[in-house]
Amino acid sequence: MNENNGVMMQFFHWYTSADGSLWKQLKEQVAALSEAGITSVWLPPAYKGAAGADDTGYGVYDLFDLGEFDQKGSIRTKYGTRDEYLQAIQAAHEAGIQVYADVVFNHKLGGDSEEEFKATPFNPENRNESIGELQPIRAWTHFSFPGRGEKHSSLQWHWWHFNAVDTNAASPDLQAVYLFEGKAFNKEVDKEKGNFDYLMGCDLDIANPDVRKELLYWGEWYTDLTGVDGFRFDAVKHVSASFFVEWLNHVRSHGGRDLFAVGEYWSGVDEALEHFIRKTEGNMMLFDTGLHYSFATASREGNTYDLRTILDRSLVKDHPDKAVTLVSNHDTQPLQSLESVVESWFKPLAYAIILLRRGGYPCIFYPDYFGAEYKGMGKDGNDYDIHMQSHKWLIDLFLEVRRSNAFGDQNDYFDHQNCIGWTRTGNEDYSGGMAVLLSNGTDGTKKMNTGSPGVRYGDITEHIKKKVTTNDEGWAEFKCNERSVSVWVPID
Repeated sequence: MNENNGVMMQFFHWYTSADGSLWKQLKEQVAALSEAGITSVWLPPAYKGAAGADDTGYGVYDLFDLGEFDQKGSIRTKYGTRDEYLQAIQAAHEAGIQVYADVVFNHKLGGDSEEEFKATPFNPENRNESIGELQPIRAWTHFSFPGRGEKHSSLQWHWWHFNAVDTNAASPDLQAVYLFEGKAFNKEVDKEKGNFDYLMGCDLDIANPDVRKELLYWGEWYTDLTGVDGFRFDAVKHVSASFFVEWLNHVRSHGGRDLFAVGEYWSGVDEALEHFIRKTEGNMMLFDTGLHYSFATASREGNTYDLRTILDRSLVKDHPDKAVTLVSNHDTQPLQSLESVVESWFKPLAYAIILLRRGGYPCIFYPDYFGAEYKGMGKDGNDYDIHMQSHKWLIDLFLEVRRSNAFGDQNDYFDHQNCIGWTRTGNEDYSGGMAVLLSNGTDGTKKMNTGSPGVRYGDITEHIKKKVTTNDEGWAEFKCNERSVSVWVPID
């Protein structure tokens, strides 16, 4: 029995081509992904965004339009049509790969008409501080979905289905978050900026009965239609934590099956993630943002970074059953608002850590596997050509080792600032285990015990050519090159 859980791939990035081909690409590649060892794919939001065919899906316009209706200037989404999406999911299932849908419950954008109502302006940097009196404002809060009409759902959204916006069409120059009359910011959210209920667009009022009813119904409709196996929830730090529990319990009960769930709580504050885990009663995993930040820092600091501390602030260290480990994602890639780059030289080391150690549910980022080239504007206003290197060859090797050797007890050798390693002892079905050694400085050497005496090991990465054999007690001296990683497995 394989003691490792699966391996997820984020099958997109922020700058994925807007040519409508992603669903077709997935359909064509699922067999190869499955053969490589990928067991699930996280797909981008499949519904229509405010920017139509150019929208990544995070600018949610209509949850019920999966590329079926002529809205926002297109029928298809950035990634394809509804039929292509459903066909891609079916192909993934036939290849033995689960599919996770990306769900955005925080906001809507691209309203179809303005409405006038009253709201109070609050300081964007401190949502507990009002900066004006209750006043009439105008905002694009009426969503009538003229291209869809009442198909799939008859609800039209109005201002009372939201609690805040950040733009008053009657006074567009004032920088404020406008809290609607009779509304309150949800208290069960992150405390950044005093209260981080509001993020962007028209902020959904999760306390509104019509909103809750519609989102619960949408969950039934979506899972019945698509057959997805789980969800990645966007921006969970901005939404009432208890609602995710309610929604998941409802949809799981409706479908009569267990559905995977992971939340994006992007924070470097350990206590915030701990609090969310408690509030969601173990119903969801979280992305290991602390581990990502450690990878990014280590890649920037080079040999001045103490590798012994690489796991210190990670979720996988304290809650290995709740951690989805990752190296990078669409928000951290170059030119994004949360840009937090893990330099290319360090990515093999980082992937070895998430793929070849116990604990966590590793997630591979599309550009790290396939590579990516794109153009975009930086925070300085200048345009840049970005090239993200493919690490497919090494990642595939790590996936192979994960399936064949990453079993049994784990012995850590985190005893040197610039060179750390670990061994896995294997089990009765997978004897010999493995040894991993990595360095952020000069060539590394370390004596480690695999638990298997008299076994000959070779470095599957071929960075080190010379083979080693463990002594009568299972010890051997393993090596790796400077700023590199070597993975030692039993050989004939």
